Amino acid sequence: MKLEGRTALVTGAGSGIGRAIATLFAKEGARVIVNDVNREAADGTLAAMGDARERCQAVAADVSDSGAVRGMFGEVEKRYGGLDILVNNAGTGETGDRRDEVNRKGEAQLQELMMGGKIRSHWDITPTLSDEEWQQMIGVHLSGTFYCTREALKLMATKNRGSIVNMSSVAGLRGIPVGSHYGAAKAGILGFTRSVAHEMASRNIRVNAICPGWVETPMTEPFSPTVKMLLTSQIPMQRWAQPDEIAATALFLASDESSYFTGQWLSPNGGLFIG
Repeated sequence: MKLEGRTALVTGAGSGIGRAIATLFAKEGARVIVNDVNREAADGTLAAMGDARERCQAVAADVSDSGAVRGMFGEVEKRYGGLDILVNNAGTGETGDRRDEVNRKGEAQLQELMMGGKIRSHWDITPTLSDEEWQQMIGVHLSGTFYCTREALKLMATKNRGSIVNMSSVAGLRGIPVGSHYGAAKAGILGFTRSVAHEMASRNIRVNAICPGWVETPMTEPFSPTVKMLLTSQIPMQRWAQPDEIAATALFLASDESSYFTGQWLSPNGGLFIG
């Protein structure tokens, strides 16, 4: 019970990595506030917690909306009196109508590689990104991380302790060819993590990040089998991660086992990025 008696808020916890983190934290004794923009999804995570759900709560809020975030943290303070752990996991990988385009071009590139020829099926995503696509990606990932961290620090500072875990990505370390806006947001989270870690160290508030590689989640489900094969071929361990493997990293960073970690990133990626 590594989180016995602690209060944790996990954003984007309605599915995938967020659900795995929330359920693991509850299993380890935490009172977990399960956030998701979709209340039904958050309730589904609560149901997956078994008996532990009695001490947990689901809260629907859009993390890209600073007013909604303030309201959520106000509810946390009112019910729990403070916060010990924040996991900024909420994110989106939506490409809208680009899903078919990405699959089509990925399949074409794989065929061209297998034939030993030159790549002629260019991604060309960034030249056609709209302002709306850019702002949505930055808003959910980077602004959402800031809004939630800002409110969490106000609560943690009253007790001069806490742990914040930000979800970045291998895309923030090495880039991603089909999502420059995603890579930019995730790289921004790493810079934000380091800066806040420096600032809050005197208050014993630790801030770290996780940079997963490819993970089997609903967000990556739209990739075609051929594109998944192309991506898997780049991973030395020749497989994608499961959400539980990322959750284990989050538990380490949230618990006292990582008491001397701050401003760092850990990357469970199967060897996709070896820095």
